[in-house]
Amino acid sequence: MRRPALLLVPLALAASTLFAPAMAQSRSSMPKAIVSIYRIAPGQHLAFLKWMAARDAADHDAGAPATQWYAHLNGDSWDYVAIAPDLDDATQDKVDAAEAKHGLSTGMRASLEFRQFIASHTDTFATGPYTAQQMVDAAGK
Repeated sequence: MRRPALLLVPLALAASTLFAPAMAQSRSSMPKAIVSIYRIAPGQHLAFLKWMAARDAADHDAGAPATQWYAHLNGDSWDYVAIAPDLDDATQDKVDAAEAKHGLSTGMRASLEFRQFIASHTDTFATGPYTAQQMVDAAGK
């Protein structure tokens, strides 16, 4: 019964390659990530991946850190999980410009396109990664 929970451990560990541990930093300067869990509409998996890959390429051109993608193998009902840094406004502006340069939709049009691929999704803002001990130490302060 613990297998689904154990599958999240590699996700958390892999996220550590995106951000340096920062438990000692002030709350406002802690690294933040967006963890997105996607259930894709039937028959839309490849189209969704191509749509996201085009945006990943624009992110790269804009100098934004790469999103880490995970594909479902067994267990819960999600199809893909993405862990991405929460971008500051200046970086997001660069990403938006790169998407437009690549001929990709932005704003409301992109939002509507995105929804054609999705059965459901969630976005969770998180901070980390940390070791359990770093969190214990921070709680004791």
